[in-house]
Amino acid sequence: MKKFLPVITFLASAIGLSQSIKSPSEFLGYELGSEFSRHHQVVDYYYHLKENAPERVKLVEYGKTNERRPLILAYVSSAKNIAQLESIRTEHLKNTLGKGSPTKAIVWLSYNVHGNESVSTEASMQTIYELLTSKSSYLENTVVIIDPCVNPDGRDRYVNWYNQFKNTPNNIDPNSKEHHEGWLNGRSNHYMFDLNRDWAWLTQVESRQRIKIYNQWLPHIHVDFHEQGVNNPYYFAPAAEPFHEVVTNFQREFQGTIGKNHAKYFDENGWFYFTKEVFDLLYPSYGDTYPTYNGGIGMTYEQGGSGRAGLGVMTIIGDTLTLHDRIAHHLTTGLSTIEVATMNTNKLNKEFKKFYQEKDYKYKSYILNGQADKINALTSLLQAHDIKYGWAQEGLAKGYHYGSGKLGTLKTTTNSLVVSTDQPKGTLVKVLMEPKTKLTDSLTYDITAWSLPYAYGLQAIASQSLVKTNPIGQDRIPHTSQGPLSKAAYAFVCDWASMEDARFLTALLKDKIRVRFAQKPFSIESKKFDRGSLIITKGDNKNHKNFIESLTRIAYEHKVDLTASSTGFVDKGKDFGSSYVPLISDYKIAILSGEPTNTLQFGEIWHFFEQQLKYPVTILDTEYYNHISLSDYDILILPNGWYTEFMSESKLSGLKDFVKNGGKLIALQGAIKGLKGENGFTIKEKKIKTDSLENILPYEEAEREDIKNAITGAIFKAKVDPTHPLAYGYGDHYFTLKLSTNAFEKLTTGTVAYLNGDSNPISGFAGSKAKKKVANTLIFGVEEYGNGQVVYMVDNPLFRGFWENGKLFFVNALFMVQ
Repeated sequence: MKKFLPVITFLASAIGLSQSIKSPSEFLGYELGSEFSRHHQVVDYYYHLKENAPERVKLVEYGKTNERRPLILAYVSSAKNIAQLESIRTEHLKNTLGKGSPTKAIVWLSYNVHGNESVSTEASMQTIYELLTSKSSYLENTVVIIDPCVNPDGRDRYVNWYNQFKNTPNNIDPNSKEHHEGWLNGRSNHYMFDLNRDWAWLTQVESRQRIKIYNQWLPHIHVDFHEQGVNNPYYFAPAAEPFHEVVTNFQREFQGTIGKNHAKYFDENGWFYFTKEVFDLLYPSYGDTYPTYNGGIGMTYEQGGSGRAGLGVMTIIGDTLTLHDRIAHHLTTGLSTIEVATMNTNKLNKEFKKFYQEKDYKYKSYILNGQADKINALTSLLQAHDIKYGWAQEGLAKGYHYGSGKLGTLKTTTNSLVVSTDQPKGTLVKVLMEPKTKLTDSLTYDITAWSLPYAYGLQAIASQSLVKTNPIGQDRIPHTSQGPLSKAAYAFVCDWASMEDARFLTALLKDKIRVRFAQKPFSIESKKFDRGSLIITKGDNKNHKNFIESLTRIAYEHKVDLTASSTGFVDKGKDFGSSYVPLISDYKIAILSGEPTNTLQFGEIWHFFEQQLKYPVTILDTEYYNHISLSDYDILILPNGWYTEFMSESKLSGLKDFVKNGGKLIALQGAIKGLKGENGFTIKEKKIKTDSLENILPYEEAEREDIKNAITGAIFKAKVDPTHPLAYGYGDHYFTLKLSTNAFEKLTTGTVAYLNGDSNPISGFAGSKAKKKVANTLIFGVEEYGNGQVVYMVDNPLFRGFWENGKLFFVNALFMVQ
């Protein structure tokens, strides 16, 4: 008996530990799955585990949401591993340099990125409990990192709504109110952004805080837990085509290994599932693709349910899908994933190291020229992803020219940005920077083009050679402080070319500093200035008590170089007192929200004003729209949406009166359709003749045929009229991200950006029929109507907050179009 004593002692100790840990049901005071847990209850449960198993659970708060809810991560492993957690992390990261000898597997589980896909946070609590009790053996050679709720604001929005409107007891009838979330649903975060599309772009506070920790670990496996339609069976890897070409054979094969292990458990329980459909590995900003492009096995798991399911709902075949069922499925795949990792630790480490060693991409370096603020905005994003970059030497770079779409050259200076694939994050560099993504299948789940040189409006060359860089210590193009401004100056002038200039303008307006802008090019003090340049005169601001001090401070904060002029008499162009140099008004701006607007685009505009432009905006909801006097506002913005039912004859008439009396209406994408028609504005939708069916297609070929009518997020080169106020700060072309086949005829006057007859995308997929439809159509335009204007934006210049080069068009629509 003596030789078994250590084992008995260990078992007694383990039993004691597990007894001190409460299950989720015991801690919460209700059976897990019988209620939805609010975020603070989930956080409390994780702190309970930390306090009662501190040697096996480490808990960190890595940030806060817009609504001040904590973002937490739980590290769970054996006591020995938790004690050595930092050395495990650093040894793992050495593999990115080919120097490590790690022996542990790192698995990261992310739950509830979509707030109303609410089962996964509940499942996370049961998962970590099982790991600390019945499945503790998995933790001997594995570190599991759990983010129980990526999107707390969205989750609590859904949970609070459901608790308000559910029946008691809950009703499984899908027609009941508890299964019909309203417009302000819980899927997205506070600003209505989809956090599962933000991994690469980092526009949201949750994403920016999370990526700092993620890049400190770069796990072998990352799972993103989701939900889909009520009637869908469970989805798990392997993913569907198209796979991006950088996805390795091992990454593909290991998805299959994990999927087969899941299938074993699902088969035992008789649960339905599917694989290799719908969810592909292409768009880089998902919770499965971003980890994949960083060397991991990134996977999406999709449970049927979402916001429609509630605590239980009847499916189309008459079965009842309960929250208990949904928890069980996510619990199973989560534990199965960790089990596979535990059995393949050596292989995961070997292949992770190989991923960071093998890079033989066609393009070795990407060289970028452009306006300094745009370069600096891009370097900020690169820094957030731990992507290294440098500055070119003076010379000539040769390669694929992004602007022309063919081989060309680019003159380089010491301010030319160089980003090369010869670095640990080289694969991610290729994915984000490549001019054209290789598509193995045109049926994709998201956009097919996103290249950062186009998104940031930069001239670029993709070179097949590794370009040498200067050993300069600076992180970005420097800004030289010009010191205090002269009180004797007549005026101060600055360029208009970037979002930093736009933020400078709004900061001036908020400080009650009057600003003019030039409608014609001019030169003064031996410097040339283009249309849109900002002019701040002493005469306009004679009643501002701290004019020079405030202007100096704001210019410094926004890194804006001001040219002081001793006169308003220009060398060439229009003098500062000319009618071609009008004042910019401090406009009162409103956005329409609620049905029928698209929640995501409403959120993009809302976020743009509050977090990017830093300018006040009023949100007007359609519930009380009829009781609002539009004359109280200077500008009304109509986000993308479905306006057919909303836009009654009386509402359209009211909008026409608003514009006629001097108001400005900005309509984006689908909102434009609500303004056309016999009693509407002059905008006309383009119609093309549909071909008569010559052949009857087999049913299974219909989806492939229909793709000819689609544009799956492709980049087109648009012509631009740079003399129009809507285009100030732009040249004669603009790379637009087209998301649909919405097509409108060019305006008789006021066409600013448009596609010509050559409608082939420069990057991404567009079907043959779709290309015909969008040829010779409007992208951006302005219709003069009475004393006001209607600004049409057929394509979205603010898409997901990352299409940086479109944002100045939107600012121009606000302030320059008069």
